[in-house]
Amino acid sequence: MTRGKLLAETAPDGQDDLPQGVKILIAGGFGTGKTTLVSAISEIAPFHTEENLTRSGIGVDDTSVVHLKSQTTVAMDFGRITLHDRLSVFLFGTPGQDRFWFMWDELAAGALCAVVLVDTRRLATSFPAIDYFERYAIPFVVAVNVFEGTRTYRVETLRTALSLGPQVPVVQCDARRRDSVKSVLVTAVSHALRIEEAACR
Repeated sequence: MTRGKLLAETAPDGQDDLPQGVKILIAGGFGTGKTTLVSAISEIAPFHTEENLTRSGIGVDDTSVVHLKSQTTVAMDFGRITLHDRLSVFLFGTPGQDRFWFMWDELAAGALCAVVLVDTRRLATSFPAIDYFERYAIPFVVAVNVFEGTRTYRVETLRTALSLGPQVPVVQCDARRRDSVKSVLVTAVSHALRIEEAACR
């Protein structure tokens, strides 16, 4: 289902132009907190496809700043949340390693928008997700996951470092906190709806 079709599903009383259900991708590099984010916000028991890290990942998966990480997503994470009495959001977390990127096209089909989760200690791991959504014109926001003990940066500094245009929202979040994650999702949906409305004028 396209974004246009989703946006066409309006409330019968004409007082609300929000779609009844939307799909949001949660993307980003390896170990940026995607699984944590989905788990923190989902109203249902989240579905995860995690496997233990093995020796085959040595030299491939950068665990230098996430050395306590023992598992990784190999297919997707899935969760659901209700943001509005007529709006259910289905969250699909993408795998972070490049060897699983072949799955992104399937996961992205029908997505209203995306959240690119960023770890400022490893900004380069965010570039593939940003490039993907820019290439396929999928609206996205950048959410900087604030890990304990990490340095914080001004939004303008991060925007420059990530080569983002002024139209892309950049927000900070704590992927462990439900209220923080909900704020990110509201920003993402609002951003996507603004783009859709502008395109329909």
